[in-house]
Amino acid sequence: MGAPDHMGRRDGGDMDQVFAIPRISLQAFCETNELAQTINEAAIDRRMDKAHVKVQMGGAAAAVEAYRSAPTPNLILIETLAGRDDLIAHLESLAEFCDSGTRVIVIGRVNDIVLYRELMGRGVSEYLVAPVSVLELIRTIAQLYNHDGADTLGRVIAFVGAKGGVGASTICHNVAWSIARDLDVETAIADLDLAFGTGGLDFNQDPPQGIAEAVFAPDRLDSGLVDRLLSRCADKLSLLAAPATLDRVYDFSETTFDALIDILRASTPYVVLDVPHVWTSWTRRMLVCADEVVIVAQPDLANLRNVKSMTDTLRLARPNDNRPKLVMNGIGVLKRPEIGITEFSRAVELEPACIIAHDARLFGTAANNGQMIAEVEASHAIATTFSELGRAVTGRFEVKRTKKNLLDPILARLRKRA
Repeated sequence: MGAPDHMGRRDGGDMDQVFAIPRISLQAFCETNELAQTINEAAIDRRMDKAHVKVQMGGAAAAVEAYRSAPTPNLILIETLAGRDDLIAHLESLAEFCDSGTRVIVIGRVNDIVLYRELMGRGVSEYLVAPVSVLELIRTIAQLYNHDGADTLGRVIAFVGAKGGVGASTICHNVAWSIARDLDVETAIADLDLAFGTGGLDFNQDPPQGIAEAVFAPDRLDSGLVDRLLSRCADKLSLLAAPATLDRVYDFSETTFDALIDILRASTPYVVLDVPHVWTSWTRRMLVCADEVVIVAQPDLANLRNVKSMTDTLRLARPNDNRPKLVMNGIGVLKRPEIGITEFSRAVELEPACIIAHDARLFGTAANNGQMIAEVEASHAIATTFSELGRAVTGRFEVKRTKKNLLDPILARLRKRA
């Protein structure tokens, strides 16, 4: 448990560092409606999806009465407005009924390091000073169950097109390749378009097995199977390829991919999802549950409408997350009427994270050769854009390379021009 700056309130950090909560039972005993509302809002956050949350009123006294004749849950959260002596008395009574392994978080009004130390000495897991925000509460719970000895969960980044054919898969694959190269970390791409996925084509791969074997055999799914299904595309980049065949239909339930994503996150720092442009229960879940969402669009009316619909939907489903990042792709096609970037951004209430110009020769060559843009022309401004987008979606803005890159001076000049 990290050192608190004042009574359990840590440095703000950022929402990207808040891990998911495992499958636990949490019972809260509140004294104010404000905290009860905060806990209820936290309970519907995507990171709390597996937790079972129950909110009651009455504070510490109600908690003591509740567990006189009932087993305690994994986590008890108690709000107190009482002074030190009353709080300690209630906690001592509660300790008589607490099962082994039950953790307790106390939320109070007294900002006192002596009280904090006394509570820690009595086995309280954390003490927070009210008011507590939704994200602060989730972060505190996550830190109890994702401590230094626990497995670190990877970051899930989902790419989706606002419309079919806007280049979302191409951008997804290039950004994933850039993340693996620039940050020198293991990265995995999951091509979720099982019928028409282009991951194998873009990386010049033809693996005999891929993502279909994982989702159609859930009883055999484990980390060993996933490792065998991943095909190596680069030094630190792996691909779960789509079969891209039509010999079966690919109708999935909402949670079909959950176990697969969990396994990938447990072993890979960055998991990049290539989400097809369809709207089903499972694609919606992939976008809602991702740590970062990137929407790729082109400057026409249908894309504008779809981006607005998608961002509005995701904003409601992900109230405590960053808004999706918008990538405007294929800008400047000769003789094609286009909606201006400024007008497009104003309409969807989202500034583009990057703007990629239309370059039929560059993208066509890369696609036909099964290469990434940087492999075709490393000094091109679009290759630099993919690198910068990769750092933006991972939250790591410094490129770490083991050896000096001879192209650095050229890339620096391109960044200044951009």
